Amino acid sequence: MIRVRRSEERGRARRDWLESRHTFSFGDYYDREHMGFRALRVINEDRIRGGGGFPSHPHRDMEILTYVLRGGLAHRDSTGTVETIRPGEVQRMSAGTGISHSEFNASETEEVELLQIWIEPERPGLPPSYEQRAFPAEGRRGRLQLMASGDGRAGSVTVHQDVSLYAAELVPGERVTHSLAPGRHAWIQVARGAVTAAGVSLRAGDGAAVSAEALLEIGAEEPSELLLFDLA
Repeated sequence: MIRVRRSEERGRARRDWLESRHTFSFGDYYDREHMGFRALRVINEDRIRGGGGFPSHPHRDMEILTYVLRGGLAHRDSTGTVETIRPGEVQRMSAGTGISHSEFNASETEEVELLQIWIEPERPGLPPSYEQRAFPAEGRRGRLQLMASGDGRAGSVTVHQDVSLYAAELVPGERVTHSLAPGRHAWIQVARGAVTAAGVSLRAGDGAAVSAEALLEIGAEEPSELLLFDLA
């Protein structure tokens, strides 16, 4: 079974420096039919103009993943971490008992585009922590590359939840498959391009919840990049 969340149905937030689309309820956007999927709580597609960004603000009891599609995102937090996240890298920040951070476009002139993902942790009150890793592009060309997991296997960042996050870059005609164990679910998020998943066409910005499927097949209709979440 597959349930599609079309790009144009998402919530929207605009500022003079920001264009943001919300797959699930977030901030001032509320839709009781789209509050998240399993432990996946937020997928925001943010485009931040040069010099723009979010001043320091607090978070608590959330696993936050940042996946940059284009440009660079400058991060600074209350643990003392100062980093810039670029395409091919994944940042994991565990807010736990409380953390504050700021996020700004690393460029004064070029736009940065990113997906920010929030996942509910396995338990509240974890110590705040930060992790960032770069993944070679060849690892996800024509295949699913593990980027984050509950046990940090295969060099992935460690998320404090029973979830595995994969990324893939596909050229037209390429296909990837993913097996779902009994009782597991998947969420597909198309970052760019167009794919067919479980017989359903999905385009950039579209997402899809998948349940009761043993084998998930995804094929590219044009050059594409996607994220796949395997969830309890």
